[in-house]
Amino acid sequence: MSEFLQRELRAVGKPVHRLGLAMSFGIDAGGVRAAVDRGLNYFFWPEAKSGTGRILKDVMGKERDRFVIATGPTIGYFAGNVRRSAERALRKLGTDYLDVFHLFWVGRTSALTESTLRELVALKESGKARAIGVSIHDRPRAGKLAAESPLDLFMIRYNAAHPGAERDIFPHLEKRRPSVVAYTATAWRRLLSAPGGWTGKTMTAGDCYRFCLSSPHVDVTLCGPKNQAELEENLAALDKGPLAADEEAWIRDYGKGVHGKAVVRLGLG
Repeated sequence: MSEFLQRELRAVGKPVHRLGLAMSFGIDAGGVRAAVDRGLNYFFWPEAKSGTGRILKDVMGKERDRFVIATGPTIGYFAGNVRRSAERALRKLGTDYLDVFHLFWVGRTSALTESTLRELVALKESGKARAIGVSIHDRPRAGKLAAESPLDLFMIRYNAAHPGAERDIFPHLEKRRPSVVAYTATAWRRLLSAPGGWTGKTMTAGDCYRFCLSSPHVDVTLCGPKNQAELEENLAALDKGPLAADEEAWIRDYGKGVHGKAVVRLGLG
């Protein structure tokens, strides 16, 4: 596997394929097994998706340490929510530890407070979680947490239409070096449709993932294929390696156009 696709994930001390699999969009057991055969080993698993939990448990078998499992509570406003979610996830997966346990969408479906942070730390100290983190859209807050908190991993929105993490988060990583997982690489598929007036080529999902993974600050980028065919298409695109300078230039221009299109559509500009 090329260096572009392989990295040591500092948060958990395991090597990972840099394309992670989000198990929320319909991929079946055969698709997951195909992903494993192709070297993918970072799985983002919403604990509420019990059916996919059974798939993961079966796929891991006796090779648990080969995989990185990231999960968290659907609702995480209180310490009790956090603790009970972790315990359910451990039972459903039949494992004695979770690699990454994080609060989802801090500020919306969860709250990072003294009590919830204390519970996350307790899960890590007990060995039930190897690393703790958050998914968060508030980039300035994420930057501060990256520099000053005990969090090991940040799951952030980062794509060609929303590259603000380069300004608000990435400069703050050096002090503690937490791991970074990027999601919404396709900007919820908006990047797959050319903005109005655009005359160049249209981005593919593979282009979106290559953009994210070309950043040295991004450890893993999540993909959400619906089936094995989409997975194989994404992996084939990554065989091209990191973006060349001219590719990055057109993707950034394209992303600015898509972002502008989104602002107009939402009536914000």
